[in-house]
Amino acid sequence: MSRSIVFMGTPEFAVPAFEAVDATDNIIGVYTRPPAKQGRGMQLTKSPVHAAAEARGLPVFTPTRLKDQDELARFQDLAPDLVIVVAYGMILPRHWLDAPRQGCWNIHASLLPRWRGAAPIQRAIMAGDKQTGIAIMQMQAGLDTGPVLLEKRLAIAADDTAQSLHDKLAVLGGEAIGAALAADELTPRAQAEDGITYAEKIDKAEARLDFTRDAATLDAHIRGLSPFPGAWFEVAGKRVKVLAARPIEAPGAPGAAGTVAPTGAIIYCGAGALELVTVQPAGKAAMSGTDFMRGRALVAGQKL
Repeated sequence: MSRSIVFMGTPEFAVPAFEAVDATDNIIGVYTRPPAKQGRGMQLTKSPVHAAAEARGLPVFTPTRLKDQDELARFQDLAPDLVIVVAYGMILPRHWLDAPRQGCWNIHASLLPRWRGAAPIQRAIMAGDKQTGIAIMQMQAGLDTGPVLLEKRLAIAADDTAQSLHDKLAVLGGEAIGAALAADELTPRAQAEDGITYAEKIDKAEARLDFTRDAATLDAHIRGLSPFPGAWFEVAGKRVKVLAARPIEAPGAPGAAGTVAPTGAIIYCGAGALELVTVQPAGKAAMSGTDFMRGRALVAGQKL
């Protein structure tokens, strides 16, 4: 039997889940972040979920605060059986969590309890994880602490970036919530007490490349930050983003970490070296590492 559902989500990542819910159940309202100024013209732009919901003729709500009593009253008047949340961007207060008869489900992009928090996709790649997935979680007041109702696993490919893994997990999130809604019964599984890690929000300062680290670690770091915010190094005081690189074996001399190799778009690391595949100098379009070197932006023996 169809349930009345309130869907809460904002970015492109949430759209496949919205479409899966819309195909099986009765969405009575959609909550998303308010339109934000974007692009060079700083035009007010509706979120991807907002646009998808309007295209379906669904009522859309864009509150700036959830703690206002008027907002809570409006939400309670909707009287949903279930709330589904994915990358909404606002924390649900206790009264909101307790209102729906079946509670609130969250679609989280990790295999909980690993990578609770804001940036699970980036952190999984940066840590060198071989596997991730989607967890459908019964929401509680704590940060991603609720019992898991269903999970789907996904291997992380050796060349996955934050963008490519984001896209795969978005699709998987739609599949997972569809399976959860179709299930006759779901058995909540409490999260393990061990293995808990937190996916802290990406700090732009940590995007700077430290070439004293080994090449494989730096490759994971680059992929986890590609395309945004982008790992970077400096040349003549200007940032150069590294959007793609390739770790290679290299016989760099002791103390050579951060030095440009004699040939190719290669930088020695603490162990091995990185071949620059795609870079983006400040204020310029992305280009190949080879083209970057042809411009004499880097020269052999230069220390970064």
